[in-house]
Amino acid sequence: MADRTPEAAGDGDGIRTFPFPVDLSVGGVGMQVGPMGTGRMWHAEAPLERVHRIDFHVVMLFTEGPVRHMIDFAEYQAQAGDLLWIRPGQVHRFSRTCEYRGSVLTMQPGFLPRAIVEATGLYRYDLPPLLRPDAPQLTALRASLAHLQREYEDTATLPLSLHTSVLRHSLTALLLRLAHLAASSAEAARRQADTTFTLFRDAVEQDFATNHSVSAYADALGYSRRTLVRAVRAATGETPKGFIDKRVVLEAKRLLAHTDLPIGRVGAAIGFPDAANFSKFFHLHTGQTPVAFRAELR
Repeated sequence: MADRTPEAAGDGDGIRTFPFPVDLSVGGVGMQVGPMGTGRMWHAEAPLERVHRIDFHVVMLFTEGPVRHMIDFAEYQAQAGDLLWIRPGQVHRFSRTCEYRGSVLTMQPGFLPRAIVEATGLYRYDLPPLLRPDAPQLTALRASLAHLQREYEDTATLPLSLHTSVLRHSLTALLLRLAHLAASSAEAARRQADTTFTLFRDAVEQDFATNHSVSAYADALGYSRRTLVRAVRAATGETPKGFIDKRVVLEAKRLLAHTDLPIGRVGAAIGFPDAANFSKFFHLHTGQTPVAFRAELR
């Protein structure tokens, strides 16, 4: 992680996004790798122990534990030998930074070519952030990460263009191992194999702010409602409506946590033009009013 960062940018939805600090990378390349440390942050206005969002990938490999880390309002407990993979746009918060020991990799979107992005599943938000490799997998991941760090720090033996190419190859090797680890779990493999669910998941991700109707998604995808219900239940254990509602609630939490938008505008941004209906929906799914949820984070 970097000791200092450039100014944070703002998204159209009002959420401030803290960018990858390219100017602090060795040679200005689109990645960083090194030991975890204390007193470091993405931006002076985003202390690590408060909820914040970043626009780059973070992979942490722990050598000590347990460490508790919040990602998209879910708490994960990582042990020594575990990894946490945080993707761009995910809301997260560190626990006490003195507890973090191990190595951390950060990577700017766009550093790798599209074919590698697809092969390594960089934007598979359906996969769990917490990864637990077995002993042989952990040994290989540690060796791959150590090799990547040596290449990252070696700026003397190659010109910058070749140095960057070597880094991309070394990073790809590590990410392919991580992608295999993530996809090897039974849940991830089942979701990946279920084309119906995958199409539904992608459609919800694109349209959840305006479309909350299971029938509308089924019609758009060319499936019967019954087929969609079976596929989503097999992949997630929940109904399509439950899946949609969970995504809508997550976005509501993000907007409440990261913006000062009035409650009515937060509701309107996720498909509830009536503020009272939004508050009723949010309370039903969280047990809190939007006002109370926001107050807890301020």
